[in-house]
Amino acid sequence: MSELRNDRLLRALLREPVDATPVWMMRQAGRYLPEYRATREKAGDFMTLCKTPELACEVTLQPVDRLGVDAAILFSDILTVPDAMGLGLYFEEGEGPRFRRPVRSRREVETLPLPDPERELGYVMDAVRTIRRELAGRVPLIGFSGSPWTLATYMVEGGSAKNFALAKGMMFDRPATMHALLDKLARAVTDYLNAQIAAGAQAVMIFDTWGGVLAPDDYLEFSLAYMQRIVEGLAREAEGRRVPVILFTKGGGQWLDAMAETGCDALGLDWTTDIGEARRRVGDRVALQGNLDPCVLYASPETIRKKVAKVLESYGPGSGHVFNLGHGIHPTVDPDHAAAMIEAVHELSRPFHQ
Repeated sequence: MSELRNDRLLRALLREPVDATPVWMMRQAGRYLPEYRATREKAGDFMTLCKTPELACEVTLQPVDRLGVDAAILFSDILTVPDAMGLGLYFEEGEGPRFRRPVRSRREVETLPLPDPERELGYVMDAVRTIRRELAGRVPLIGFSGSPWTLATYMVEGGSAKNFALAKGMMFDRPATMHALLDKLARAVTDYLNAQIAAGAQAVMIFDTWGGVLAPDDYLEFSLAYMQRIVEGLAREAEGRRVPVILFTKGGGQWLDAMAETGCDALGLDWTTDIGEARRRVGDRVALQGNLDPCVLYASPETIRKKVAKVLESYGPGSGHVFNLGHGIHPTVDPDHAAAMIEAVHELSRPFHQ
């Protein structure tokens, strides 16, 4: 593996000194980039793009080449694990992901296979190896997975949901069935992330997109407990350095103290939590990632610069901050506005690291 020339991200995630705050964006390889749209057209459909390592590599590298971000994130989908369990993932135009075979009974949970990451998910590992080779040490590669609770919502609902009636119905009425599903998913996600690390991912992130829809007690029992189990089961060193783990619960600002106790290295924040207040709460236990409102990128470059400055000032001096949006970049954002944000972070953050 090539020596890493820009390790700002890995250093910041471990709260080590950096020369400037590193920055990357969730969904940075995506539809807002014309070059992504061209590659997607070449692939024919989204899943072919995910399952063709050379094309997944191509789109992973596009924002690195164009925007100068401090990390690449593996181009994939959070639903690869349930897909590998045989649920029949497909995408409806305008409807989002759907499963042909949702999981709604104890028997269906018990018969779910645990996928072998190098077999059923081998295309992801091939993509990781290809991306690492093509990055040639320019920036680190982040691997990721959905959290067990988030994956479970899609598996039980059969796709996206508005009020999570089926998933929450199972959780409230048949908690043992939901726990059995979450236990199986925690094992699958641990294997999946460890395989990504073995293939070359230098940091990993767990996306708990739907943890924020839960009441506090339910969040701790049905979401955070399983993320903690994954954190405890992950390989934390590869290629002679630590592999940082980032947890991100959208809408999870009220649980930062509990999240910081899981043993992870960093917490992602959405834009509804003040990052300075979050830093005071977690102290030096974890780094923080975030948390500009993605809609700021619709504003002028001058406004973007002011909003970037505000986030940096709120976090304050010292390391332990990875700049990011509070959720994924929107598909209709002008790429030049994303570039303006990245440039502003690199320029305006330097005084905070002297």
